[in-house]
Amino acid sequence: MAKSSNHFIAFLMIFYYWICGILLFFVPKSLRFKSVKDKLVLITGGGSGLGRALAIRFAKRGANVIVWDINKSGLDETVELVRAANPEVKVGSYVCDITDRHLVYETAAKVKRDVSAIDILVNNAGVVSGKNLMDIPDEKIIQTFQVNAISHFWTVKAVLPDMMAANSGHIVSIASVAGSTGGCQLTDYCASKFAAVGFEESLRYELINANKLGVKSTVVLPYFINTGMFAGFKSPILPALEPDYVADQIMAGVLTDAEYVAVPRICYTLNTLKTILPVKAFYKVYEVLGGYHVMEDFVGREGTQHNNNYVNNNNNRKVK
Repeated sequence: MAKSSNHFIAFLMIFYYWICGILLFFVPKSLRFKSVKDKLVLITGGGSGLGRALAIRFAKRGANVIVWDINKSGLDETVELVRAANPEVKVGSYVCDITDRHLVYETAAKVKRDVSAIDILVNNAGVVSGKNLMDIPDEKIIQTFQVNAISHFWTVKAVLPDMMAANSGHIVSIASVAGSTGGCQLTDYCASKFAAVGFEESLRYELINANKLGVKSTVVLPYFINTGMFAGFKSPILPALEPDYVADQIMAGVLTDAEYVAVPRICYTLNTLKTILPVKAFYKVYEVLGGYHVMEDFVGREGTQHNNNYVNNNNNRKVK
């Protein structure tokens, strides 16, 4: 009898959250924003691109900002831009290779000594190879996983104990739309982003199970961003997104404690299509979206055309 009662209550809660989700859709997000004033935000990969854009936006809302990167000159530039955006907030930078777990723990402890415990962690750093599987050096595959996924374990373990003790905080994982569907010349990138999505979702369940509901988590699945990392990317339907637009959407998601943020919103449909369509039908959707060709002219930050030797069976020519 007790089991039936629990199941009935669970059903009512599911219905309640479903109705709330529909109603909140009609409420402007700006009316639901939480305050991050005086919170300490740590952003990895903060020396350029999206990480820099997020640092500036957090500072404008009164948050203190710490940025990590392996690029010191990029960090220095970010710090100056954050100070210009809001001279009233604290801002600092630390050179840190997030693939080195010992260095991550040491640097996080130094931040805590120098400033305070971290309130918001943004796992933003990422890399991409942009080659077909057999053309990716083994070392690059390892590096992709270390930066895009495994580093999340080290950064979160470094800051989560303080968040759980206070039952307050926010973990933000910048994944990718490539974390929900595969892509040509992106085997290592997609696999690592799938891992980042799975990590964040599993962590959320652990926090709920531990009754640490004050510690929030957000996973972000943006389409490809025009930051230089995906230079050469092309799409006949949906062009690469501008960092400022993506940063605005991420901020809106974080400030409303959204669990998932897909940018643009049409990306929410990908998982639905994969679920309801036959596998071969989704292949056609992928083809219509230009998926087989978007990375053909990829050069990335290296600025050189990648040589891929696979033959594209759709047009019987080599993929450059």
